[in-house]
Amino acid sequence: MIKIMLAEDQVMVAGALAALLKLEGDIEVVGQARNGKEALTMCEQLRPDVVITDIEMPLMTGLELAAEIAERKLPSKVIVLTTFARAGYLKRAMSNGVRGYMLKDAPAEDLAKAIRTVHAGGKAIAPELAMESWGGPQDPLSERERQVLRLAGTGSTSGEIAKVMHLSEGTVRNYLSEAISKLNAKNRVEAYRMARDEGWL
Repeated sequence: MIKIMLAEDQVMVAGALAALLKLEGDIEVVGQARNGKEALTMCEQLRPDVVITDIEMPLMTGLELAAEIAERKLPSKVIVLTTFARAGYLKRAMSNGVRGYMLKDAPAEDLAKAIRTVHAGGKAIAPELAMESWGGPQDPLSERERQVLRLAGTGSTSGEIAKVMHLSEGTVRNYLSEAISKLNAKNRVEAYRMARDEGWL
């Protein structure tokens, strides 16, 4: 039996996924988390074989969750299940140790197949993204620049970002101006939009 844990903040989506996966004779859903931090705690307690996670979640994104699972050397393999069909997200996911990247509009049998492939040690990538991931511009942002830009995109001021990230306001401004310059953007809002559209956030 393949033990699965779901990390999905939309309750209806999580419920539908769990119901679909329960129809598979060799897959058992052992836990459901509503945010990345809860998912990480559950991973440590339940030790699922495969974690299926969305990207956008409160407290910790799916990509940050995958990086933490790899960092802590937990046995769970990660599949990202998302609406974001962007090569930038796929590249970041793969560099964070993700083994599968599937889209939410794929048929249920494709997800079950991906789970079995990843559980067996393989990789599963949505076919429409597999080719795209080889092309496209490279992500120029550092992890810190990405975090600062993500917060700036929510409308936070430099002072607010500094508090959240435990940095000085000057350091935050440096990260923002570095990100704006790397993306050739006019300002932080445009830099956020450009990075988000490329899938770098």
